[in-house]
Amino acid sequence: MRVEVWSDVVCPWCYIGKRRLEQALELLRAEGGEDVEVRWRPFQLDPEASSDGRPLDEAMAEKFGGAEQAARMMAGVSATAAEVGLEYRLDRAVRANTFDAHRVLALAEKAGVQDAVQERLFRGYFVEGANLGDRATLAALAADAGLPGVDLSGPAEDLRAELAEGIAIGVRSVPTFVVGRRGVAGAQPAEVLLDLLRGGT
Repeated sequence: MRVEVWSDVVCPWCYIGKRRLEQALELLRAEGGEDVEVRWRPFQLDPEASSDGRPLDEAMAEKFGGAEQAARMMAGVSATAAEVGLEYRLDRAVRANTFDAHRVLALAEKAGVQDAVQERLFRGYFVEGANLGDRATLAALAADAGLPGVDLSGPAEDLRAELAEGIAIGVRSVPTFVVGRRGVAGAQPAEVLLDLLRGGT
C-alpha cells in the first residue's frame, strides 16, 4: 500500500503531520497491517518567494497583520509541535523558495532515501534555521541524509508537472494524505490517519 503526502518543507503542520503519520504507521503495524510505502509529493506554499530568504517572523507579520499576531500563531504551532516531540525554533527560520528543495526530494526518491531527506530538510528548516532556497545548503543537508552529490543543474519539467498535478487534483492545503482514492487534509490525529490507512488495505 502507498500513502502519498502532499507537503511543503516550510509548512509547520507538515512536519507535525509527518510525526502523526509515523504514529499511525506504528499502530497499523501493531495490528498486523500490511507494509506501507510513503511517497512525498510537492506543493509550494509560496511559489513567489525569493531563494535568498527572509526571516520567517517578518514574512508572517506581513502576511497576517502584524508582529504580535504572527508571534501568537508561531507560538501556537510550536506548542502543537512539542506534543509530538518536535522542538521548533521558528525565531531562526528563514522563509525561502522551496522549488529546489522539492527537486532534491525528487532525486532522493529515485535513490530510495526520500523519507530520510524529507526529515533532514524539515529539521534543517524548523530547528536549525537553514535557508532551503540555497543550493549549497540543500546539498549539504541531503548528503547528511544519505544523498551525496546533488546536482540541480538539469531541467525541472517533471517537478513543474507534479506541482501542477497537485493543483489539478484539488490539493489546496498541506499536508494532504492520499491513499488510493481517499484523502484527508491537515495534520490530522494519528487515529484519523490510521483509519485512512485501514481503508487502503
